[in-house]
Amino acid sequence: MIGRRLGFFTRLLDDAPAGERYRLAIEQIRHAEAVGFDTAWVAQHHFDRAEGGLPSPLVFLGHVAALTSRIRLGTGIITLPLEQPVRVAEDAAVLDLLSGGRLEVGVGSGGTPSSFAAFGQDSARRSAVYAEHLAVLVEAWSGRALSGNPIYPEAPRLLGAIWEATFSVSGGARAGRAGNGLMLSRTQPRDEDAPHATLAQIQRPIVDAYYENLPPGATPRVAASRTVFVADSRAEALRYAEIGLTRAAEHFRVAGFPVPDGGLDGLITAFDVHVGTPEDVIGSLGADPTLDRVTDLIFQVHSVDPPHPLILRSIELLATEVAPTLGWAPQSTALTSAEPRSTALTPTELSRT
Repeated sequence: MIGRRLGFFTRLLDDAPAGERYRLAIEQIRHAEAVGFDTAWVAQHHFDRAEGGLPSPLVFLGHVAALTSRIRLGTGIITLPLEQPVRVAEDAAVLDLLSGGRLEVGVGSGGTPSSFAAFGQDSARRSAVYAEHLAVLVEAWSGRALSGNPIYPEAPRLLGAIWEATFSVSGGARAGRAGNGLMLSRTQPRDEDAPHATLAQIQRPIVDAYYENLPPGATPRVAASRTVFVADSRAEALRYAEIGLTRAAEHFRVAGFPVPDGGLDGLITAFDVHVGTPEDVIGSLGADPTLDRVTDLIFQVHSVDPPHPLILRSIELLATEVAPTLGWAPQSTALTSAEPRSTALTPTELSRT
């Protein structure tokens, strides 16, 4: 993992009311910054609290930006077909300035079909609408006039901060052709003809297509998200993995999806989870060949979802024991405590932009 960035990702799923979920996620992000993580990512979900706790990621990250100083802040992802793209372009431009240029913009076409209906959109057109809205973002951040009106404030830096999430080879090729970053999921559905394919086997063609279509001279940006829960003992890690993965499997069962058998080991395999002591996790991550080709390795605890104190401990163990063995080292400017030292722009600096 030499020269690569280490990230923390959250869907804000702590077992708590919304306001407390937000407070806990902020504490997790600040803790990740304190121990040296390079990036923090939040997901966007609408309506279903069991899927995710945050419908407004840019609003949330604006608050996080004021409480952090170094860690880069990303959306993973904004469901672009459900958004007014000019407003996304403007909001992101303002947030990028307020954060001191720390914003990363992950976008995707995903979303539950019922969410599309509530926004007056047709889920069947999500791919086409996604392409249209992404084109508007690019136009806006390029400084081109939108119906005669260029956006303000200008945000050309964000052209190099776009990431596209995809499950498909064609999506990997699209992101590569555009020179955008590629975001790989922590898990993916298996095809009926290959139900036991590994995550690496599924994602390898996507990464291949990305690199094959990347313009000459373009710098690759490939982020792989992985579910990782590290604990001080294997017994503790497996105990919380069994609780969380059994809960997730029941959610799948109720929704009508097949649930694997084979007990806890079957669930760990089916949900593509890395769990255990630092030594256990180092071994399982080292067996994932996809990670040899990524620029950003992003860790999350879903769908184990242990209690908040254990998430903080897992973050610590990842930074101090797991990631260093993979070649990662924290930036020299990493904080030594969770106290924020903001580098957001001051009013005087804002007046000069």
